[in-house]
Amino acid sequence: MKDIDIVRLTRASQLDNTDPDVFDGPIITEFLEAFLTDPRHLMFVAQEGSLVVGMVSAVEYFHPDKPTQLWINEIGVADAYRNRGIGRRLMSTLLNEASQRGIAYAWLGTDVNNKPAQVCFQSVTGTRPTQPFLLYEWDIGSS
Repeated sequence: MKDIDIVRLTRASQLDNTDPDVFDGPIITEFLEAFLTDPRHLMFVAQEGSLVVGMVSAVEYFHPDKPTQLWINEIGVADAYRNRGIGRRLMSTLLNEASQRGIAYAWLGTDVNNKPAQVCFQSVTGTRPTQPFLLYEWDIGSS
């Protein structure tokens, strides 16, 4: 197999050849363009040649009473590429970028039943013990 490269997503064309298992659904061009034009949004992709086989996305945010944080939104690795350390490399690359930006803290949430994700996240250097929390969601989309 070819080597897997981890690179920052900087242009839409980088996702032209993406394994369908990487994202939850089809890429929507206008959303991708908005993501790319906002400097607080970060995405790194894992590529085997020109094929995108993994990604991690995050948002840098701040609040009046807290230092800058990084909310890690999502990580995806194509089924055929799992258990090869790609998720760990994506996470490590993202956290290194956050450190270079001076971000104080990064966090994410995952389903308590998502054992593969838990194994991945616990393998990344600097991980703290998990904390239980409740997630509330609101469907506020227009009808």
